[in-house]
Amino acid sequence: MSAASSLTWDLSDLYKGIDDPAIDRTLNECLERAKEFARRYRGNINRADLTPEYLHTAVQEFEALAQEMAKPMAYASLVFCADTSKPEHGALLQKVQERESEITLELIPFELELMELPPEVIDPILAAPILAKYRHFIHKTRLFRDHKLSEPEERILEQKANTGCRAFQRLFEESVSAIQFRVVVEGEERVLTEPEVIALLRDPNRETRKAAAAALSKGLQENSRLLTFIFNTLVYDKAIDDRLRRYEYPEQSRHMANELDDQTVETVVAACVEGFDITARYYSLKREILGYDKLYHYDRYAPLFESKKRYPFEEGKEIVLNSFERFSPLIRQIAQEFFENRWIDAEPRPGKRGGAFCSYVTADLHPYVFMSYLERSDDVMTLAHELGHGVHAYLAREQGFLNMSSALPVAELASTFGQMLVFEALADQADLEEKLALYAEKIEEVFATVQRQAAMYRFEQELHRARRSHGELTSEHIGELWQKNMQAMFRDSLELGEEHSCWWMYVSHFVESPFYVYAYSFGELLVMALYSMYKDQGAAFVPKYIDLLRTGGSCSPQELLSRIGVDIKDPEFWRGGIRVMAQMVDEFERLYRSQRGKTA
Repeated sequence: MSAASSLTWDLSDLYKGIDDPAIDRTLNECLERAKEFARRYRGNINRADLTPEYLHTAVQEFEALAQEMAKPMAYASLVFCADTSKPEHGALLQKVQERESEITLELIPFELELMELPPEVIDPILAAPILAKYRHFIHKTRLFRDHKLSEPEERILEQKANTGCRAFQRLFEESVSAIQFRVVVEGEERVLTEPEVIALLRDPNRETRKAAAAALSKGLQENSRLLTFIFNTLVYDKAIDDRLRRYEYPEQSRHMANELDDQTVETVVAACVEGFDITARYYSLKREILGYDKLYHYDRYAPLFESKKRYPFEEGKEIVLNSFERFSPLIRQIAQEFFENRWIDAEPRPGKRGGAFCSYVTADLHPYVFMSYLERSDDVMTLAHELGHGVHAYLAREQGFLNMSSALPVAELASTFGQMLVFEALADQADLEEKLALYAEKIEEVFATVQRQAAMYRFEQELHRARRSHGELTSEHIGELWQKNMQAMFRDSLELGEEHSCWWMYVSHFVESPFYVYAYSFGELLVMALYSMYKDQGAAFVPKYIDLLRTGGSCSPQELLSRIGVDIKDPEFWRGGIRVMAQMVDEFERLYRSQRGKTA
């Protein structure tokens, strides 16, 4: 295998290429199966004489069909993310979305009837042993029974989504991926993609960071009219959807999908906000270390005690695999398959969308990992993060397609745990200066995952409420909300300059998955506590952890975590995670004072 091919994925387990006739064949077969499913079960689910055996057969058929119809969409999405610049990739995505809608329309009556079943009928049926596997899926589906519309209305909304919200989401991805950010580095102008220019914000040279920040802002501002319109349109689209579906507040649908109540989410976010003082303390220390009078947004990720080490992909791979093996040989074995079978796309290139993710795909196949690897220690951490997701998805496949995906807050569990394993491994083998650099990177990553995501959640809350109360918002208005909420996490330790006020424009979660971001805060704080349990319990913790991953989405986050003694409604549990963060800052300061003492 060549070095280049080791950085790109092989999607042939799905389809051989964008012109593979199997794509249309799958879509056609699924449509026929969906029509037959509708003919067989329409009017036969919401009945007083429904039996557990009949419902079990129906859900089994539904699962098999849903899994097969997910494959063309998984493939089209992965191809599009890998290169958004090719029109044929966008065309394939659009075609699959439209064809998938045709199939979904046939399945709407089944889900509606499942929701409409009165409790006195469905509750005894769900108690039957034959439905144990699907009990949680049915329960989760029925959570939304008060928010579904009539069948004709649901059919209209599904069809219009392809020229509505989904079209604007695609436009956002294509637009941001196409922006050329021009940065002058050491007298030479470089034309960079979004991931590349953001990577320069970690450059040790302050002038380079400053130039990168200015280039990022300039590129976004030149496209601000379009991006602001996309944001306004999608935020308003959600307001319409919430009104039609009778949601009481903008976050409600996300909380329900996550199987969390508003009080629990606010408990987690409040703990994160309490931790803003820890963030400010760290950045005050960072200012001292850098010797600056003031820190600005382009100093936020300035490397401390610069890590001169680069990590070629093969080295990063071995670090991750060895770290996983020390925890569990099984975890390493699964992660190794991602490299051996080319389930990872890590090559940076023009047209590739920013960010990183793991696509679960389907229970009868395997996950894929997506990122841009730039040989930094941070990229090793990202690789560990996404492979953590991959291992989670791989293990959860045994739950079947309908139950393999965890609720979002728990979905970040394995990814963040994987990062902790790698951080500990790197820190153990580092000298004092390298250890300081690693601690700084880890602390800043934790802040980005906990406090920053909480601040972004607060921004989203204000954004959606402002759009509903004020109408269409200007770029400046959105920027003010952004600056206020993001500045809060730093107190007066760092100043987010005016050019930072447009950086909300490139955050894809805001347009694709409203209110997704608090799941990161939830997951990181959860892992802080679980990692402490692992350090206390040692090998005894490992099988319990693997069982958590195997469970997938077959139960709610509250039920899942209660199995290991975690009460997610308890503020003290979340404050425990904040205390672990404070201890990391304490250790970093101790190492720094020690290093200063040696060099004095």
